[in-house]
Amino acid sequence: MLHVITGLNTGGAETMLYKLLAGMDRARFDLMVISLTGRGVMAERIESLGIPVLTCDMRPGRFTLMGFARLLRFIRDFRPHLVQTWLYHADLLGGIAARMSGVRHVVWNIRHSNLDPDKNKAHTLWVVRLNGFLSRLVPERIICNSFNSVLIHRSVGFSADRFAVIPNGFDADLFHPDEEVRRSVRDEVDVTPDAPLVGLVARFDPQKNHRGFVDAAARVHERQPDAYFVLVGAGCEWSNADLAAWIDARSLRERFRLLGRRDDIPRLTAAFDVGVCASWGEGFPNAVGEAMACGVPCVVTDVGDCADIVGDTGWVARSGAMDVLGDRIADALALSADARIALGARARARIIERYSLEAIVRRYEELYRSLVSGAQS
Repeated sequence: MLHVITGLNTGGAETMLYKLLAGMDRARFDLMVISLTGRGVMAERIESLGIPVLTCDMRPGRFTLMGFARLLRFIRDFRPHLVQTWLYHADLLGGIAARMSGVRHVVWNIRHSNLDPDKNKAHTLWVVRLNGFLSRLVPERIICNSFNSVLIHRSVGFSADRFAVIPNGFDADLFHPDEEVRRSVRDEVDVTPDAPLVGLVARFDPQKNHRGFVDAAARVHERQPDAYFVLVGAGCEWSNADLAAWIDARSLRERFRLLGRRDDIPRLTAAFDVGVCASWGEGFPNAVGEAMACGVPCVVTDVGDCADIVGDTGWVARSGAMDVLGDRIADALALSADARIALGARARARIIERYSLEAIVRRYEELYRSLVSGAQS
C-alpha cells in the first residue's frame, strides 16, 4: 500500500504517519510513501524503517503539472492495492491520481477541526470545498482522528456515510515519567528544580494560538510569578519577531524559554508540570496525549476531542478564552506536588487504556484489510 502526504516536516499528521508505519505488520503490508512537496525532516526517519520515500517536489500550496505527472508515474510504477492520503491537498491530488491510475481502494485522512476563514488560508478552504464534493466519488473511507472533526466536515458537505474515527495512538514506553530527565531538562533551560514549568509543544502556526498562550501565561504570572513557560516547535525561537513581540509586550521574556524544533520531545515533555493546548482548532493533538503519557496533567481548549481525551484528569477552557485557560493552568500549578503526581498517573493510565499505539495501528490495519479483502471476496 501507498501513503501520500502533503509534506514530511514535523507535525501531528506526519508524526502519526511515522508511528503507523513503524507499527504495521511488514509481512502483510509492502509500504511506500510519497510527499507532494519535499523530503522534510521525517523522510529520513521513515527511510530508517526500510520504507522508500519519493517526492513530487511541488512548492507548498502550489499545484504543478510536472509534480502531478510525477505523482501519477510513481503510483503506476508501484501499482498499490490501496492508497492512503493524509491532509487536504494530498487527499485531493493523491485521491485523483490514484483513481486515474486505476487504484480501486482510496482512503482519505483528515486531521483538522476548524474551518474558520480567519484561521485558514483561502486556498486551503477552496481545497476543502472541492474535497467535500469529491468525497462521494474518490474515497471509500475518510478517517478522522476525532468525532468533532467528523461533525464539522459533514456540516460543510462531506459524504456522511464515508467516515471512520481512529484516534492517535501513543507509545507509553517512549513517553513516560522520568525524574532524572526532569532535572536534566531544567538544568538545560536554567530553571530551578522546584520552579513550576508549563509547556506547549506545537509548531508556530495560527491554529496553535501561540499569542493566546502568551496572554494566558500573563494571567498565570499574576498568580504564580515563579512559573516558567516553555515553547517547543518549529518557529518558536527568539528570532520569530511576532512571537518575541507578544512576549515582550507582556514583560515575560525572563519567564519564557523558546527551544524551537527539537528531536527529544519525550525528554522535554517529561520535564513539564503542566502541558497545554491553546489551539483554535485541532483534531486530536499529539502533544496532549504525549504529555499525559508522561504523567503530566493537561489544560486544553475545547477543540477537537481534547475534552474527551483529558477527561477528569485535566482542565478544559473554551477556545479563545485565554483568561480562563490561564486560570486553569494556575489552578493546576496550585496543586501540591503529590496531588499533581497522582493526577498525572491517572492521565497516563487513561492514555494506556484508551489510546495505546499498538491498538490504534491494528485498527488501521483492520480497516485496510477489510476494504481490500471485501472487494476480493
